[in-house]
Amino acid sequence: MLKTLDSERFLDRAPAQVHATLLDEGVYLCWPRTMYRVLDAAGEVQERRDRVRRPHYAAPELLATRPNEVWSWDITRLLGPVKWTYFYLYVVLDIFSRYVVGWMIACQESAALAERLIAETCLKQRIAPGQLTLHADRGGPMRSKPVALLLADLGVVKTHSRPYVSNDNPFSEAHFRTLKYCPQFPERFGSIEDGRAFGQGFFPWYNHEHRHSGLGFLTPATVHFGQAVAVRAQRARVLAAAYAAHPERFVNGRPQPADLPTAVWINPPLNNATAQDAPGPTIGTPEDLQHGRILEAPRRSTTILIDGAASLINPDVTKTQATFGNPSRILVKTCRVASLSVRRSRIAPPGRTICAARLKSTKRSVWMVCRTGRTVRLRVGARHVAPVSI
Repeated sequence: MLKTLDSERFLDRAPAQVHATLLDEGVYLCWPRTMYRVLDAAGEVQERRDRVRRPHYAAPELLATRPNEVWSWDITRLLGPVKWTYFYLYVVLDIFSRYVVGWMIACQESAALAERLIAETCLKQRIAPGQLTLHADRGGPMRSKPVALLLADLGVVKTHSRPYVSNDNPFSEAHFRTLKYCPQFPERFGSIEDGRAFGQGFFPWYNHEHRHSGLGFLTPATVHFGQAVAVRAQRARVLAAAYAAHPERFVNGRPQPADLPTAVWINPPLNNATAQDAPGPTIGTPEDLQHGRILEAPRRSTTILIDGAASLINPDVTKTQATFGNPSRILVKTCRVASLSVRRSRIAPPGRTICAARLKSTKRSVWMVCRTGRTVRLRVGARHVAPVSI
């Protein structure tokens, strides 16, 4: 039977087709299920989907160090007055300042409308050729020919996310969350005029009044128009006066306002060696450790020391040091731990890293969640370890 199935005639055919072909010729060899068992015993049954060669899409790596250097744009749907009716919100966002440089609400997704919005926004912001990179996902209007031709005429570089990877366009996705979780955001819009009226109130508030946590709690307009240094200096004077009046109230010493953003990444490289980066903690995989291939983490990463709780992972180790930041894979400095893979990460300043990771050891799995702030919680099976300070 195996010789028949492996013959040149039936080499690329499924057992059901072989069975039907032989029946038409008056030959009954066996039932298709028996053919599968024989092929499986010979190690010749494979999942075809695993053998499909799909195109490889590199992760976009974009860096913005000033406003109007990298923009991100996307389209989201707004619920209309009745079921299955939608309005479409187009938003163009500067990733460095989080300033919404352009927006529009329409009744449909259209490459022509997207082309008009981008052209008007570039004109309003006085974008020079070669100055801007425009990033988007792989939606139809984003990859359309009219938009591509317009960007080529304007001298704007366009980049796209990988298919089905929303984290490649994090700033637009986060902005839409802020929009839709706004208390004034309605469940449905009665008409497109209602949607435009909401946008005319929301976007000025977002740009000029909303204190953004990723900007040191400055407004996007403050950063976009170069007023951040003056505002931070004013905050520093207020804090200095408060410290001089009542130093006993500040147990951690002289207070300082939050740092200003200096660089914003979309998918920072693991071995990011920019001019301002100093050598940081080592990162890598257990295989890298065995072969001596240790990488350097970006300076903006955060070092976490977990005392005592590490004994749940490895009884021989009383302290485990892990580096959390933007890299996708991080090494825990214990030889017994197999790997540490980050499931979710967000660009954040030191001390405010947000990520969820899974520690895999030879005996058990440990979930580690680092939330906004300065605590870490470990969970081993049904057991919970008290939060450990960083």
